[in-house]
Amino acid sequence: MAELLVIRHAQASFGADDYDKLSPLGHQQSQVLGDLLRKAGWEPDRLVTGTLTRQKETLRSMGFEAVPEEHPGWNEYDFHDLLRVKHGGVIPDMVQHDRKTHFRTLKSVLREWQKGGIEGAAETWAAFSARLEAARAFATDTAARRVLVVSSGGAIGQLVASALGTTPEQMIALNLQVKNTSMTRFVFNARAFTLHEFNSTPHFATPEGAELLTYS
Repeated sequence: MAELLVIRHAQASFGADDYDKLSPLGHQQSQVLGDLLRKAGWEPDRLVTGTLTRQKETLRSMGFEAVPEEHPGWNEYDFHDLLRVKHGGVIPDMVQHDRKTHFRTLKSVLREWQKGGIEGAAETWAAFSARLEAARAFATDTAARRVLVVSSGGAIGQLVASALGTTPEQMIALNLQVKNTSMTRFVFNARAFTLHEFNSTPHFATPEGAELLTYS
């Protein structure tokens, strides 16, 4: 069977006016992961990202030279849009800049969104789920044996939840566990798509590497 290795983008710029770019630490995380894969002899036959800058910067800093394909289905849900709509157009400062408040609020908003709430958001939960399935089909409709995708935490959470046949609520729990540059691996063929490994970070498994670990 072929492998689909889905990487969450490296650390972005939490709280900044432009979240969609890597921090200096994010570039370091990406390089360490790329080095690990090459040392392990895992060279991708096909590269795919979403259209987000943080996803594309992660792949570039991993050091693979082939030109990637893009599919917007691998993009994250627009959490800034969901939070703005929920709060009447302006995200409160604590929600924007305080990590604990941000993620506590985000969990609540995601639950409401999944149930059909947050009216006026740019994307519905159903549309998000459908484009993730389209992205999965795009990445696995291939003769390649090793497909590497750089995506985002919510997309990975939904992909895992869908593969396991679990609930939307479980997607939220999975989403918020996904570490920057973690690896989630699936095996697939024309008849099957199976989760093999979730949220793995062997490149952070040393005392030095542990200092690079982030979640946002």
